[in-house]
Formats: sequence, C-alpha cells, structure tokens
Amino acid sequence: MVQKPDCGGSTRRTFLKATSGVALATGVAGCIGATDDGAVRFVLNPAEEQTDILEEYTPMKEYLEEETGATIDLTRAGSYVETLEALETDQADIADTSPTAVPAGEGFADVLGMRTAFGGALYFSTIATTPDSDIEELADLEGGLITTGARMSTSGTLAPSVMLSEAGIDIGDFPEGDANDLEIRTATDHDTSRERLVNDDDIVAAATGAFASAPQIPQEQFDEYSEFVEHSAEYDDAGSDLEDGEPELQLLAVSDPLPRAPIMARSEWDDPEREDIEEALLAAGEDDLIPDDVDEDYELWFTGIQDADQSDYEPIQEILDELGLEFQDFDDDE
Repeated sequence: MVQKPDCGGSTRRTFLKATSGVALATGVAGCIGATDDGAVRFVLNPAEEQTDILEEYTPMKEYLEEETGATIDLTRAGSYVETLEALETDQADIADTSPTAVPAGEGFADVLGMRTAFGGALYFSTIATTPDSDIEELADLEGGLITTGARMSTSGTLAPSVMLSEAGIDIGDFPEGDANDLEIRTATDHDTSRERLVNDDDIVAAATGAFASAPQIPQEQFDEYSEFVEHSAEYDDAGSDLEDGEPELQLLAVSDPLPRAPIMARSEWDDPEREDIEEALLAAGEDDLIPDDVDEDYELWFTGIQDADQSDYEPIQEILDELGLEFQDFDDDE
C-alpha cells in the first residue's frame, strides 16, 4: 500500500494492493477525509449506480450534527477498497461500506449497524429471463449468454455466480475470468443488466438485485420463496411496474438472504462523539434520513439502521470463499 503523508499508517499486515493514489469526487487535495477542524470524518462508498451520494447523505449528516453536536465532514472515496483503506489508515472515523468490506475489516473496523429498507435488513439477488424464452431453470442457461451487474457487485454478480455454480453450471474463473459453461457479460449496474435482457435477443437471462427486477416480475412468482416473502422489502412492490406497461420478466431463481450494507467505524476511534453518533444512527427514522423536502432524485436507498456486528456478514464471507475472492479484488472495478 502506498503510504500517504500525514494520513496515519497501518499497524497490521496490509490487505490491499499498492495504489497510485486516491481519487476524490470532492476535489479535496491530500488525504481522504482530511480535516483541520476536528470534525468527524465520514467517508462514503462510491455508488454502483450513477447517483450523487454526497447529496443523498446530507440529510443524515445534518441529522447527526443536530442530535450529537458534532461536526461531520462527508467525503466520497474513489473505490470500495479505498473506503475501507481510509478506516485502516486513520483517514476516516466512520464509513459507508459494502457488505464485502466487513470480513476484510476485522481487527481495525467495527460494524456500527446494518442499513435497512422499509424495515428489511436482508435483501436478495434474482436471475430472470423473459416469458417467451425456453429457459425454465438455471441449468437451462448452459451454453447461453447472460448478463449480470457490475463485476464485483454482491447482489448483481457475486451471489448469482454462486447460484449458477450450485445449479451445476461451471462458471470457471468468473468473475475474475471467463465462465466455462456459458458466456457472462457484466454491466455497469443492475438496471443496465435488466435492460440488456429486454433489449438484446441474444441474452437469455439477467442477474440483478431484486430491487431492480421485482417490479417487473409478477408477485406470485416469488411465493415459493418463503424467505423472500417474509424478509424482502421488494415483495410488496413485485409486479407493480407491469401496470405501467413495462416488459414482464420471468423469475428463474432467488438467492439466499444477503445482509444489507453496514455503517462501519475505525476500531481505534474513541472520541466521546462516537457513542453519541452510534446511538443517533440506531435511533434514526425514515423521516430523519429522507426528509419530506428532499428531491426524490437524491433520496437515500435505505430508511433506517439496526444494530449488527461482524457475525451478521458471515454469508458474505461464504460467497467470497466460494468464488475464491479477496477484498483487494474489488479495487479494479470501482
């Protein structure tokens, strides 16, 4: 790892590849989360979708400042890996991270809470086809062309890769290389993966997070997946876009439940405001995170934060182990 001057240092064996520097969307020179006023440094993951994450998190920042009296500086990191690196090297006190960051952060980053959406702390991947295809189950995808989300997206690519493997399809070295039994094309995000299925006749199936596919899948197709019905925030909305004339999709499979993304803190951060911020995060309601006056284009994708710890992310570690991935493999994509 490249050591950045005046940005703290790592006291443990580094888990990251050397990088040439940190790209900041805010244009701040020097360190991620650098601040001269003693503010709490809150670093944000770059979103997979094209969103203004700094704008989206501003209501949370303002809520936390009002509740705790702390001053909070928001900074967007250039990659998933850089977000966790900021916690390891004392460039951040708190961070919005991906689920895949939790196993890699053991020993220097703590899970403060798990983000929830409309009461649901778990989310799901789907693999879907079109109603006029002759694909009836995942095994039928052998020899075909499918699309997935971003190469290292947990719900768009990693969980679906395990689903394919468990169905008996040889995925080879994917997502780091090519699959053997079918062709897989990654997209930039979940919506693009879904749209490719609809618009490209050569593509026979699409993997996405359920939040991107469920509105175009008739609700009754999910009924055999009891965990999805019980836990998914997307179940009630399943099929809703069909009323607006959107193309119908045919469900092939739903993943096991996945823990939603965490809010993490630097383990050695022991300033008095840490406890106050943690309490405020866990007490935050939807109105605190998404006030009525927020433009819908800048709304957070989650509505609350519930208590969680590293053990809640064991399913993510199992996915990484199954695919032979380590967290540094995420650096090239983001």
